[in-house]
Amino acid sequence: MPTYHQVLIQMRNSPTYQTLAHYRREVSDLYSELRNSSASPQERWQLWHQKRDALLHEHSQSALSEEQKASFNGLEYFDYDPSLHFVLEIDQKVESQIFEVPLQDDGLMKMQRFGQIRFEIADQPVELSLFWILGYGGGIFLPFRDETNKTGETYGGGRYLLDTIKHADLGEEQGKLVIDFNFAYNPSCAYNPMWHCPLAPKENWLPVPIQAGEKAYPTIAS
Repeated sequence: MPTYHQVLIQMRNSPTYQTLAHYRREVSDLYSELRNSSASPQERWQLWHQKRDALLHEHSQSALSEEQKASFNGLEYFDYDPSLHFVLEIDQKVESQIFEVPLQDDGLMKMQRFGQIRFEIADQPVELSLFWILGYGGGIFLPFRDETNKTGETYGGGRYLLDTIKHADLGEEQGKLVIDFNFAYNPSCAYNPMWHCPLAPKENWLPVPIQAGEKAYPTIAS
């Protein structure tokens, strides 16, 4: 039976729709494993970044170019910080404003604010808005920025915590949303300018540093 990495390499020669479907399934399976695991959050985080590195390095639908893959030695992450793992209630009594995000290749993307989460970072109260992507099927989307974007520690355009259309979802515990900044990851445009990504609106710019999750990719850090 071929290994996981051998399957990824074989898929490079398949038609694009098949490889993209395979990539999405791999991401979906990974997050399903994370949600259903009895391991500690830190152990799940270790699995997450190991498999993300493998997908980015070896899959044909990776956001990295072939040139980038040739010199890829793994993404850089902050050390795991258990204080940045939260289980939060969603406040849905918010104004359901619609945001329009123009994307160069995909046209206009619309997303609607449907809730907010509130928590504390280093004893400072902060909040983030949750958005529902409007369109076929929809999905929860949670982009954010923080003070590490300004220092170059993380990608200047911000990072993502939730994108359920692409299966990035840590799920719920007792009806509350799991938010773990250790799983914050870069949008595709952080790796290569060929990609165009929706970024966080200003209300999701946190006035504190979040030194957790994925760091800036070195060739395009801003």
